[in-house]
Amino acid sequence: MRERTLTFPGLVSPGHTLAPQRRGPGDPCFQIDADGAIWRTSLQPTGPVTARIIRTAPDTVVCRAWGDAAAEFLENLPALLGADDDASGFQPAHPTVERAYCRARHLRIGRTGRVLEALIPAVLEQRVQGVEAFRSWRLLVTKFGTPAPGPAPAVMRVPPSAEQWRAIPSWEYHRANVDPGRMRTLLGCAARADALERLASRPPAVLLEQAREALRSLPGVGVWTAAETAQRALGDADALSVGDYHLSSMIGWTLLGRPIDDDAMVDLLEPARPHRYRVVRLLEVSGLARLPRRGPRLARYRISGL
Repeated sequence: MRERTLTFPGLVSPGHTLAPQRRGPGDPCFQIDADGAIWRTSLQPTGPVTARIIRTAPDTVVCRAWGDAAAEFLENLPALLGADDDASGFQPAHPTVERAYCRARHLRIGRTGRVLEALIPAVLEQRVQGVEAFRSWRLLVTKFGTPAPGPAPAVMRVPPSAEQWRAIPSWEYHRANVDPGRMRTLLGCAARADALERLASRPPAVLLEQAREALRSLPGVGVWTAAETAQRALGDADALSVGDYHLSSMIGWTLLGRPIDDDAMVDLLEPARPHRYRVVRLLEVSGLARLPRRGPRLARYRISGL
């Protein structure tokens, strides 16, 4: 077991920063225990790791890690918790966004640096209900991932490697309700795993937009999937999930009092560039996001484009 303590210049909220990494309440790679500690597994270049992350003071986080990649995970912990996130140029242009920023100024955009681990679940979430995508992720990782090192909760697993994803029989994807189109996209991404992971090592000046373009060059990966991946793996504060089933409506209701479509959302958030995803997260974390309930609860859905 290895341990590292981080002290931030101001309030820190690992729960808010890491929330986008969780793929449903049953995620075998992300659990929260009775003490409020976040348990997370990952497959790093040096091997598997289990981490337990907990805030011990308003500005302090302690992380313990087990496994072959414990030292590597702890080395990258500041980036994961958003220490590298730079919001210095962010100037809210809308009164509601300004209120959200005042309420959640502590929000940081973290980055895992693990592109395939963010891309695979994003592919599974294409064009289906979120609960169904979460179930597919849970079934596949539980069956084909490896046991989490250390004293992790029993349900936890380390996500499969690229080679393991490619070795899963087609009927197992079918059993997990992954259609042939998403399966082909997933396998194509796994086949390019080495090149994908290099996206996380590009210099910051060319990293984000070019990385999203590189992701979109993969068959079956469009704007939405690339944005969802860049948000989590690269800490891209501008990666707007155009094509999401309910995001444009939420932005419209919250900022204008009416629903809008994707084109209108892009125009509305243009002044926030390069912080458009930050605006979305601020609205969510601050509690100011509005989406009137019409029929089924949209929070249970994650239908998107590619």
